[in-house]
Amino acid sequence: MPKLVFLLLCCGVLLGQQDQAIVIRGARVFDGTGAPARMLTVIVRGSKIDAVGANLPVPPGARVIDGTGKTLLPGLIDLHTHLHNSAAAGQLSADTGKILKAYLARGVTTVVEMSSYTEMFAPLRALMANGTMPGPHVVFASRFSTPGGHGAESGMGETITTEVSTPQSVHLAMRRILPYKPDAIKAFTDGWRYGVTPSLSSMNEETIAAIVHDAHAAGIIVVSHTVTLGGAKLAARAGVDVIDHGIGDLPADAEVISLLKEHGNHYGFTLSTYEPKNLVDPPPSLTSILDPPTLLLARQVKAAPAPEGMPSAESRMERYSVFAANAATLHKAGIPIGDGTDAGMPQTYHGWATLHEMEILVNQCGYTPSEALVAATKLSAEGLHRIATTGTIEPGKIADLLLVNGNPDQDIKAIENTSMTFLAGQPFDPRTLEAAIRTPEQTPLPVHKIAALVDDEERADGRTNLDTLRIEPTDAGADHSHVVVTRVLREGTNHALLAAAQFGPADRPAVKIEFPVTRGGVELGDVSEFTGVSFDMRGEGQYRLLMKTYGVRDLSLYASKIAPSGAWHTVHIPFSELKRARQTGTWDGRDLISLVFEMSGTPETTSSLELDNLAFYK
Repeated sequence: MPKLVFLLLCCGVLLGQQDQAIVIRGARVFDGTGAPARMLTVIVRGSKIDAVGANLPVPPGARVIDGTGKTLLPGLIDLHTHLHNSAAAGQLSADTGKILKAYLARGVTTVVEMSSYTEMFAPLRALMANGTMPGPHVVFASRFSTPGGHGAESGMGETITTEVSTPQSVHLAMRRILPYKPDAIKAFTDGWRYGVTPSLSSMNEETIAAIVHDAHAAGIIVVSHTVTLGGAKLAARAGVDVIDHGIGDLPADAEVISLLKEHGNHYGFTLSTYEPKNLVDPPPSLTSILDPPTLLLARQVKAAPAPEGMPSAESRMERYSVFAANAATLHKAGIPIGDGTDAGMPQTYHGWATLHEMEILVNQCGYTPSEALVAATKLSAEGLHRIATTGTIEPGKIADLLLVNGNPDQDIKAIENTSMTFLAGQPFDPRTLEAAIRTPEQTPLPVHKIAALVDDEERADGRTNLDTLRIEPTDAGADHSHVVVTRVLREGTNHALLAAAQFGPADRPAVKIEFPVTRGGVELGDVSEFTGVSFDMRGEGQYRLLMKTYGVRDLSLYASKIAPSGAWHTVHIPFSELKRARQTGTWDGRDLISLVFEMSGTPETTSSLELDNLAFYK
């Protein structure tokens, strides 16, 4: 059996002949426009909707799906997700393949992804296209923030979030980013931290406008992280396409409503991530799409007082009430609000949160069930400038569809009763997807034999000998440590890598130089034919070598200390010396993601490290 077909079958795709029509009849059809649901027949041929009408004849050889007692809707759209973030407390990473299945299992056919960096786009797109990681259509966003602004304090450095403060810096950064073909730009325009911590820097209107100008010239949309009334006015005037997160500091006023109408901006309020919650008893529609480690943590959530220094339950509810009230105000004023969640943030679970956002709109923001469905379909598609191809059920559009048991346009809770999802015409069975998510194994990923030489520092373009891009993570926080990494002459025409660190005020400040062994660290490296890692180095500091491997969801990476020396010398570290704090079994060397050199120190001190000839040895 061909590999692609096998993978698709394993993930629940019900494949027929390439030209076989699918006929969905007997269902109430809610077409996403806001019109009342009607008993219609929908014919799908290939990836497109072929016909919609009453009592259409069944084409010869068509597969007929009985929709009796069900409602057919356009596939749902989530305007704000973090596909590599687990929503469970205590998890630092997630199984992205299973997260993608969770969206399909709940009828979400398009998501906007905010946590991938540019090097990850191409390999992730390939894995989704070839069936290795089936999932919804993904709109990949590159991230911009201000120096010291929100998004820049993640600890991933400028590899994941580009820091800009003027139009000139925007134009320069865009020339670097556009070759990666992002689908969107996320601009962290607002540094307000909800009154919980001091506000960070915010983006000026000229810089936002430059991002919008360059992105639109390249045919790319702009989504902004904006959480204040003043920030919303700046983002509206600058012309961003979707303003994410809502207004949380003050009531929405007549001026912001006027600006939003004038500039045609859409909103994605992400109320589901701000809603105070303690899901001590998660519903079956959620637990059935959580993989075992996440489900275990989700069921361990206990109601508890807020830790010292964090907002109380009362203050969180007060903040949330402002967001919800402003969503109601803007909806009543006719501002288009789509469905966004910030899924991946604590207790904002992938797939399920998209449905819960609609329930919030109905239960707390004055929406009718029909209006909430339009928000998650037509209005979200309009915000992404994709309404010509998706968002409503019409002939010629992509056959992204959702079949649910019951009448969600009358009772929004029925949106959780997924019966079948269609992605570009291919039907997915939610029960089969759920079973795949609940398996104890991680999603299988391609594994590549890795060459011995990782990086001899002789490429002038900043890439390794494996053609991967080094990244420079730091400790997280607004006052994170800083590191400058550059190529320097070692001797003659030979080069080395120099990393110079300025440690910030964190309790345990550190910076890292990370060498992915595959593009973007998405697929896996097989180094089982080798017995260790060698490199030339010079430096007098505190150093460790870390090995990032697949499936490790906490800080327990394989690690070994590196002895410092002020003179150049060659270090050999056998794999057998790499230990994990929570180690079980012996590492087989077949799931390597990256090699990481860590430099640590004390606040306000400096350190440096020179590296050359990083390689595996037998």
